[in-house]
Amino acid sequence: MRDTYLTVTNDVAEGYYTEKRSKFYAFLHHVDSADEVRTLQQQYKKKYYDARHVCYAYRIGPKGEEYRANDDGEPSSTAGKPILGAMLSADITNVVIFVIRYYGGVNLGTGGLIVAYREASQGAIENARQSNIIIERQVEEQITYNFTYPQMNAVMKVVKDMEARIVSQDFQTACSITLSIRKSLMPQLKARLEALAFM
Repeated sequence: MRDTYLTVTNDVAEGYYTEKRSKFYAFLHHVDSADEVRTLQQQYKKKYYDARHVCYAYRIGPKGEEYRANDDGEPSSTAGKPILGAMLSADITNVVIFVIRYYGGVNLGTGGLIVAYREASQGAIENARQSNIIIERQVEEQITYNFTYPQMNAVMKVVKDMEARIVSQDFQTACSITLSIRKSLMPQLKARLEALAFM
């Protein structure tokens, strides 16, 4: 079971491609939601108001289960899909790539556009790789465990042994702790906590 994925840090990586005087500027960002993508899109539209197209694609989730490709007026599937394809090839997720196109006066045709958007995106990904912006993250799961005061030391020993991250804890009336741990270690953590009930 794979419980890691590749993403990027909060640094922005850039790529560039030119063909027949058309210029393609690519920007790779880390994102955790479609709302963040929309905010960035508005910023790029405003900053590059004189550009012909602001195309993008994003993947979100450890397996890239949420994704979208946007051609922004380019012929269907000539911009967003090649950008998304570059992400899939690099196996990165929780990312968005915007490609800003300045038209050079010569039509590139669908084949030319696909190459241009893919090359610009791959350029940004390659720059991210060279700058060590691409990082590996762990897929984590959370568990909330309720216990009694006398079990406190035993619970904390399991937390320390398993290197689980404490998300929240409440020792007011009853004892409750919420832990986050790497997905592959969750069955072991559950088993060890459940075993404490019989102590």
